[in-house]
Amino acid sequence: MDQSRIDSLLEALRDGDPQIRERATQELWHHWFCQKGTMGLQALKRSQELLSIGDVDLAEDLLCRLIEQFPDFAEALNRRAVLYYTQGKLEQAIADCERVLELVPYHFGALHGLGLCYQAQGDYGQAIQLFRRALDIQPHALINQRLILECTAQL
Repeated sequence: MDQSRIDSLLEALRDGDPQIRERATQELWHHWFCQKGTMGLQALKRSQELLSIGDVDLAEDLLCRLIEQFPDFAEALNRRAVLYYTQGKLEQAIADCERVLELVPYHFGALHGLGLCYQAQGDYGQAIQLFRRALDIQPHALINQRLILECTAQL
């Protein structure tokens, strides 16, 4: 996907029409998941299947091998960050989210995930900053608005 199309989708995330925003959101996720073609997409799907049946170790191994093969595969890093977050391995999740953002600075999912990590660590100020950055990209994301309120109440 060329940069002009990405810019167009990022602009559509700000549109007043929720259907336009949803289409743009889905297209960006599709772009991220398909960055490494069919093989990468299938590996990500397989890791999600493994997680859904509770085989966390195998899912983690698959994602680690995928990242080793494709160190610039932002969505593989993001999926591993989610896995680490759900396991309470917050430092590892933070490291993966930060790497995603180095590769794809507009990855609102990684910004949201990074905010969740800091919220879980009790660093509410940092979490608020990250949820706000996610809102800068995706201003109608109610979840980030709600999390900002929750974190503010903790300060």
